[in-house]
Amino acid sequence: MPSLDLGRQTFGDITNVNNVLSREEVAQLLADWVKNERLLLHMKQVSYLMKQWALEREELSSDEAWKWEMAGVLHDADWDQWPEQHCKLIIEELERRNVDPEIIHAIASHGPFYFGVEPITKMDKMLYALDELSGLIHAYSLMRPEGYTGMELKGVKKRLKEKTFAANVSRSDIQDACDRANLHLDDLIQFIINHQGNVS
Repeated sequence: MPSLDLGRQTFGDITNVNNVLSREEVAQLLADWVKNERLLLHMKQVSYLMKQWALEREELSSDEAWKWEMAGVLHDADWDQWPEQHCKLIIEELERRNVDPEIIHAIASHGPFYFGVEPITKMDKMLYALDELSGLIHAYSLMRPEGYTGMELKGVKKRLKEKTFAANVSRSDIQDACDRANLHLDDLIQFIINHQGNVS
């Protein structure tokens, strides 16, 4: 696979601050771009976690929380059909649509070691932190007969230590994201356990 480095650090236009897509526009973009149901579920899970974190932990308004939610649901929008241009295409699409640069930057920085963009804002850091860990915890839920019901922190941490479990999930990225966001891994895991089962 060619390098996914985006080759730049600034995204969008500052004059577009607070410009967002409607829920209908987001739904249509997803319908056009994402055919893989498992990927779509992951994007919806991350988006819900972003929304809940914004509301509960950052105490943001519903309008501000929609920005976080939008970044979460669109962060992997181009991965399904154009993996070799992952992040580049969705960023360009959102720039064309005059979306708030804060949302675009969060998407651009959700994998700093891949896209070459440093997470700066709280939104950036939380998208990076929730993305990989969400996937691992969902994989763990699929191997449990009761899914998320009764899931415990220690069970997730045990799977996290098993390098062969959800091997595509980068443990180093998870730790790096927690360090950058000044979060305790246990707190982040518990937050995801408490919320992610609500998304289907």
